[in-house]
Amino acid sequence: MSRAQPVQHIAQTTFTVHTRGRSLIEITDRLTDAVSASGVSTGIAHVFVQHTSASLLIGENADPTVVADLERFFARLVPDGDPLFRHQDEGPDDMPAHVRAVLTGVSLSVPVHGGRPLLGTWQGVFLYEHRREAHQRKITVTISGH
Repeated sequence: MSRAQPVQHIAQTTFTVHTRGRSLIEITDRLTDAVSASGVSTGIAHVFVQHTSASLLIGENADPTVVADLERFFARLVPDGDPLFRHQDEGPDDMPAHVRAVLTGVSLSVPVHGGRPLLGTWQGVFLYEHRREAHQRKITVTISGH
């Protein structure tokens, strides 16, 4: 077991992801670049998307059918145009996009080891765009450690 060490360094960066509409976009490389540029060798990377109709998740990045399966699942779970929802200011996908973001989350934390995000073999970090139209999404990464 290693001994606890105090945080000696904090770095923060924000980047923009241009989406094509509802989809999962892998941002693992962008996260890896942010961690590498931070100079932190061991610590934690906190990733936050600054929107209410997009989210972040860690999922399988090896088989593209996983992404398609996830979208089919969410289409069944939270369908666009569901009469349950009253909030439709921006169309029938507006409130379902908010619900999807609440269910999947707008932030996550990833351990940093050896100056890289410590992810499993098949894990990738994804931005999940929940709106049908293209958007620009801002993601802030805060890395702390030593």
